[in-house]
Amino acid sequence: VQLQASGGGLVQAGGSLRLSCTASGITFSSYRMGWYRQFPGQERELVGTITSTGTTTYVDAVKGRFTISRDNAKNTVYLQMNSLKPEDTAVYYCHAQNYYIYWGEGTQVTVSS
Repeated sequence: VQLQASGGGLVQAGGSLRLSCTASGITFSSYRMGWYRQFPGQERELVGTITSTGTTTYVDAVKGRFTISRDNAKNTVYLQMNSLKPEDTAVYYCHAQNYYIYWGEGTQVTVSS
């Protein structure tokens, strides 16, 4: 099982980035997918999730700015991040949950002020 995340980078405040996470080795369409982030020296925290049927949830800090979507044909989940703030700077991880839980490698997002 592999979750390969990409799309991180450096962006100015107010800008946008789109993260992608492509899964292999799982029946992607049956998994709830999520994005988490980890700030330096802190625990990993939830950003949002998308169910197998496309229902999304978000933490308050990103509501209205971030959008999670999925393409089951491509085994890929996306995190569209708009109106980025310096406090969004973190390592972002994708997460797959069904009966099992899998994590991808993180991708660094840095937002400069």
